[in-house]
Amino acid sequence: MTESIKTKAIRGILWNAIDKFAAQGVQFIIGIILARLLMPKDFGLIGMLSIFIALSQSFIDSGMGSGLIQKQNRSDVDFSTVFVFNLCVSLFFYGILFITAPLIAKFYNLPQLVNLTRVLSLNIIINSLAIVQRSKLIINIDFKTFAKVNVVSVLTGGIIAVFFAYAGFGVWALVIQNLISATVSVLMLWLLSKWKPSLSFSKESFKDLFGFGSKLLISGLYARTLNEIYNLVIGKTYSASDLGYYTRSKQIAEVSAGTVNSIMQQVTYPILASLQNDKEQLISVFNRLIKMTAFFIFPAMTLLALLADPFIRFFLTNKWEPAIILLQWLCFAKVFTPICSINMNILNAIGRSDLFLKVDLSKAPLIIIVLVITVPMGLKAIVIGNVITSGIAFFINAYMPGKLFGYGAIKQLKDMIPVFFATGLMAVSVYVSISFTESLILKLILGSLVGIIIYGIISHFLKIEGTKEIKNVLKSLLQKTEKNHVNRKKDGN
Repeated sequence: MTESIKTKAIRGILWNAIDKFAAQGVQFIIGIILARLLMPKDFGLIGMLSIFIALSQSFIDSGMGSGLIQKQNRSDVDFSTVFVFNLCVSLFFYGILFITAPLIAKFYNLPQLVNLTRVLSLNIIINSLAIVQRSKLIINIDFKTFAKVNVVSVLTGGIIAVFFAYAGFGVWALVIQNLISATVSVLMLWLLSKWKPSLSFSKESFKDLFGFGSKLLISGLYARTLNEIYNLVIGKTYSASDLGYYTRSKQIAEVSAGTVNSIMQQVTYPILASLQNDKEQLISVFNRLIKMTAFFIFPAMTLLALLADPFIRFFLTNKWEPAIILLQWLCFAKVFTPICSINMNILNAIGRSDLFLKVDLSKAPLIIIVLVITVPMGLKAIVIGNVITSGIAFFINAYMPGKLFGYGAIKQLKDMIPVFFATGLMAVSVYVSISFTESLILKLILGSLVGIIIYGIISHFLKIEGTKEIKNVLKSLLQKTEKNHVNRKKDGN
């Protein structure tokens, strides 16, 4: 990795991490307050609609945002073409959801879903207005702006949602939260972005971008369907409250896994894409990204699983007790998600969206079969099945990188052995430490401190690669802080 690429990568990861953790931190606090004010059923009702919103969103983007990032010689016409396409498609799909809202309500046998669908679906139109702006920020690896936008939008939407939840608006507080957050995000991206649409549309540009993005569209539809089908099946088979337990535990699990995944995915894709013509450097960066991701994700998810019981009981109260066991299993289901994403990102980075699609489609039979088997057995069986499929999915996702670059599942797992060892010792230490107290808050504090300290010490002695990168980032930040201090002192004199 050259110094310029390395610096850009570290800076991008750092600002993206600040963005995600700050936004997730705010979202976490807001989520706790809302979970205390609202009922599991309210979260379940929103979960029932997620698959319809998600599929519509896939059609709107159609992979063309990724096409812009991957393309080397972009023009303003390309950006405007994508904007016009996104807007038109969003209006089309909003119309479909508006018309079919009664059918969705009839499917779940819940009449209140009619109005919920029609209002919540407005998010589709709102989000379509800033897809290009987001793509441009990713291209420029400008995650500092992302951080500002996401934190402000999440905070604004969350505060307003808490007010409405406290006022007794129930599930509508969650709808308002989504709409306000999306609106604030779009407004800020328009204000902070230097690019404005010209409303021009080029058939040639569309053909080029859609040629790449169409495969990602199919893959995205498939991925979102399989991801959201759990909500659909649970919502249809069980109660809205049961779905609420599942969606809330899934959201908590994704605070760690989803944050790391989003950070690595957004930063690594443009960097890997910029190296697509330098195979040796591409493989080197890919290798280091896998090891760095494992360094963070495995201890984080293991620690969350160990502390799931006191976490749920203390923050969400005992009314969310059924979510504890679901959260524990979902932590292990999500542990390979960021690593799988990097394995898929490298395929898109080299322009092989066709392979991306083939890999994704190959996992469908496995997921469907496991879901069919586990659904009659209850929620616990469903999430255990999710753990099994996610483990197998890692081997499937890593197959193509192994074939193309000689760095497949076995070599990746071998590189993770030190992380597995350090995580295992950390888990034993945490389990023992929290067994000496019955206090929920002490379990959380003691378990977290012991986990971080033990893992840090073991990682240091084992010289796990992630520790070196953290040291470099901290050193860079310290040097920058000292430099700024000196400059301010000079200016003062």
